[in-house]
Amino acid sequence: MEVQLQRSYIESIEALFREGVLDAQFEQLLMLRDESNPDIVMEVVTLFSEDCQRILNQLSQTLNEQSVDFKKVDASVHQLKGSTSSIGAARLKNACIAFLSFCDAQNVEGCLRCSQQIEHEYLLLKNNLEALLRLEQQIVAAGGVVPVLNEF
Repeated sequence: MEVQLQRSYIESIEALFREGVLDAQFEQLLMLRDESNPDIVMEVVTLFSEDCQRILNQLSQTLNEQSVDFKKVDASVHQLKGSTSSIGAARLKNACIAFLSFCDAQNVEGCLRCSQQIEHEYLLLKNNLEALLRLEQQIVAAGGVVPVLNEF
């Protein structure tokens, strides 16, 4: 059971790398976990998720105002891009980069489309990360150790 969970964990992470959802920065985060910091991944993912949700809410509000303040939109997207880069959320970071070009052009329609794309990518990432964290918890509950990526 424990080995099955560990394999499932590794396969899930590998799939997220293959699909471009995550990049090497996420691998760096995983390597921070040790005996003195066993919950570091869960803590960082939770903070990231809360931060993203807050930024996405701000962004939605700003984009739905009568007169869009592109400086506020730009600041929010830059903040989101920084958060996504730090956790290794590659596709979400790339969506932010595309968003910034529409923001620079002050293209409201383009910004709205990018906002929807970012929402989609965020939910995909969030669901996948939550599934990984659940697997981690199951592995530990079964008496196992969360594997390092190159163990299998």
